[in-house]
Amino acid sequence: CSPPGLPIIGNMHQLGQGHHHRKLQALAQRHGDIFLLQLGAEVLKNHDHIFCGRPQQHTARGILYDCRDVAFSPYGERWRQLRRIAVVHLLSVKRVDSLRVLRKEEVTSLMARILTASSQEDDRGKLQVINLSGLIVSLTYTVISKAVIGNKLGGMDPEIFRAMMKEVTDLLETIAVSDVFPRLWWVDWVMGLEARIKRTAGKLDNILERALQEHEKGSRNEGEAGDLLDDLLSVVKEGGEGINLDIIDVKGLILDLFIAGIDTTSKAIEWAMAYLIKYPREMAKVQAEVRQIAGAQGVLEEQLLRMSRLQAALKEAMRLHPPAPLLVPHETIQDTKLHGYDIPAKTRIFINAWAIGRDKESWENAEEFQPERFLHTAIDYNGRDFRFMPFSAGRRGCPGIEFATRLAELALAISYIILIGSCRRARIGLSPALKYALTLVAKPLQA
Repeated sequence: CSPPGLPIIGNMHQLGQGHHHRKLQALAQRHGDIFLLQLGAEVLKNHDHIFCGRPQQHTARGILYDCRDVAFSPYGERWRQLRRIAVVHLLSVKRVDSLRVLRKEEVTSLMARILTASSQEDDRGKLQVINLSGLIVSLTYTVISKAVIGNKLGGMDPEIFRAMMKEVTDLLETIAVSDVFPRLWWVDWVMGLEARIKRTAGKLDNILERALQEHEKGSRNEGEAGDLLDDLLSVVKEGGEGINLDIIDVKGLILDLFIAGIDTTSKAIEWAMAYLIKYPREMAKVQAEVRQIAGAQGVLEEQLLRMSRLQAALKEAMRLHPPAPLLVPHETIQDTKLHGYDIPAKTRIFINAWAIGRDKESWENAEEFQPERFLHTAIDYNGRDFRFMPFSAGRRGCPGIEFATRLAELALAISYIILIGSCRRARIGLSPALKYALTLVAKPLQA
């Protein structure tokens, strides 16, 4: 059944502000597995061939060149070409492997900075509190920016660019009034949303133009490996495999790599660290495994496949807190039926990954952090098991899973060897949005 709505606004009042994934879960529990909303409906992944469209979200159109990217592009030939490039040329296992030195250097550098900071005292003579949340974001930003565009930011301060990417993420998470009530498009102007979109899009485009100009100059040193933008430009220029894309598509795809990569990876690392610090017994199990496998030589990336407890802890953190609680909305490309319901074309679909991960019918002790549930199972990140889909599933599944999980696992493994053991928890905010930053303070060494 459909929850009762009000004239004109329908069910908008039942969603309100913030944490829509929690409110949608409550409505689903009250009205059944599938319930209708004027905003959309939950859907199972095996109807993927019909629910593979994307609604043309106002903020995405403004930021991502009229949705000429992979994540928000309408289903069609252009999307297929962009996704093929991402999967085959940019984010393949082989290409991700080629970046392992970069990942190791940046993770090790971050841990060294944290250890140095943790030995310093504040003005009151107390050991310094370390804000890991900001440092984790800095790590993911640095790795992704160097992998994607090298050091070619056109002279821009990296901190400014990082703040700009945060603004982009905030905008893409904003539901414009015109998305729900097209006739009220003018409200977006009055509320300043349109100005924010244009200002941010203009700044981003200037940065990308400068980066493209630097790459076009071919200023790479002899023997220096190219970055992902070099690869992308090469594929587009060659035009093989039926590829017919232009520079706007290149910009859209590059923005996808930044937007999805920074946010997804940093949240995964932060939640896993937070939970393992909160549950020291679980952390001790992971630490013992990492130290046993890594030994005196330190963590090598090829060893991560053998660290089953570490992988289980990361998966469990992402089950409880998927990077995107509500996945990027889907849209039906034709009329269909689902569980006896008639669903017309262009129906907007919200997949509540947060609620799926906490479903009591699917998970025993669903609200508890129990990494053991992922040991000795074949559940992976690819969404083949519908109970666990932090990166979505099907045609619209995230192509950057390998990139994100490699960095997250490496950061966690190294941190458990050289960092966490010498620190204690100062404050961990396990609020729905990590309202309080994950902070650590050094633990004095006992002689």
